[in-house]
Amino acid sequence: MSNMSYCRFENTVHDLQDCYDNMYLSEDASEEEKRAYKNLIKLCCDIADEFGEDVE
Repeated sequence: MSNMSYCRFENTVHDLQDCYDNMYLSEDASEEEKRAYKNLIKLCCDIADEFGEDVE
């Protein structure tokens, strides 16, 4: 389910924090989960590159 536009970032930051808190993949993680893990890290890098200067 997608986030409602009025609380998109608020909801997503909680999910992203959960991912960060559990960044160590288990050896039995599926290939799909490993791919999503790498895609998440790449996306976070892209966001930081483009918008990192907005953080005070």
